Amino acid sequence: MRLLALTCEVLARSVYLCAARSPHVVDVRLNRRGLHDDPPNLRAILQGEIDAIDVAGAPARDAVGARYDAIVLAYGLCGAATAGLRAGSIPLVVPRAHDCITLFLGSRDRYTAEFTGHPGTYWYVQDFVERSDDGGSFAGMGAVSDAEARATYEEYVAKYGEDNAAYLMEALGGWRSHYDRAAYVDMALADPHAAAAVEAFARDDATRRGWTFEKLAGELILVRRLVDGDWGAEDFLVLQPGERLAMSYDEAVIRVEPAG
Repeated sequence: MRLLALTCEVLARSVYLCAARSPHVVDVRLNRRGLHDDPPNLRAILQGEIDAIDVAGAPARDAVGARYDAIVLAYGLCGAATAGLRAGSIPLVVPRAHDCITLFLGSRDRYTAEFTGHPGTYWYVQDFVERSDDGGSFAGMGAVSDAEARATYEEYVAKYGEDNAAYLMEALGGWRSHYDRAAYVDMALADPHAAAAVEAFARDDATRRGWTFEKLAGELILVRRLVDGDWGAEDFLVLQPGERLAMSYDEAVIRVEPAG
């Protein structure tokens, strides 16, 4: 098969490695990390990428004219950003995942166990931290979205200036009051020195904010299965042409909305 993988840059290493090892031909397109702060905008961009390979009704093809067999989406729901996406003339394959943490941990069961056992967790993954464009103020992922935290921060900047805003974010708690654990997910994909630096960053954050720290081993199984074409219904949703993705509000996470 020939597959087009659409993903966020925080999954760059994972997707590229799995694509290189896939038995299929996989083209990868990355989107900027910060787009998930505005779910409607991310949805529009992804739909545009899906539609762009089907211009004027022509068969969906890659750069050299070979036909794609499917588009695979290495995204979770991401604040409902992917809800409402419509498959074009070829199938659209989506993991049953609330967010990219599920993809980093390797299964919904593991994600559910972590979320249930430690709901106040702020997550750190190397690709996410490295691609932070705000000086590290919001270099992890948590139940309170980056968009909410950033909106508060920007409000403080406008009123009090950058230095005072940074102080207020720490002193008043704000976004961090929801958390009590820092979890670093080690995907073991990067230079050990770079990985150690990100782990140290997460440990320092935990110490500074009074959180516990835990290091977890990442798992590539969902990303690998996505680009290998192993799309069992328990872990993936395959939308046929014209069908839309919708939230299911249950353990399945997402469901198909018929074409029409």
